[in-house]
Amino acid sequence: MEVLGKIKLIGEVQTFGEKGFRKRELVVTTDEQYPQMIMIEFVQDNCNLLNSYTVGQDVKVGINLRGREWINPQGEAKYFNSLQGWRIELSSKSTASNQPQSQESTLSNEPDDLPF
Repeated sequence: MEVLGKIKLIGEVQTFGEKGFRKRELVVTTDEQYPQMIMIEFVQDNCNLLNSYTVGQDVKVGINLRGREWINPQGEAKYFNSLQGWRIELSSKSTASNQPQSQESTLSNEPDDLPF
């Protein structure tokens, strides 16, 4: 699965527990009629994937949907979902030129003789 959008926030690396579990959060705002702010977790070594990105860039993020069960002290089951990122790259929207090609330069690339 993939999420396309603009980086809104890149969190700091957080470390948990004695074994040093690491997590870093990324928030991406989707570009659709009703934009959504999607929080994606990068864990362990994947935290480093975010180092070369900045707020405002258009990205494509590869994600996995994760779900788990937790039994509370009263014996009731609770369920949680998370989105884990495993890949991030600039989207074609970011890498494309922001300047539209002028009509003059478009016309100059076409042949002068029309087939009809």
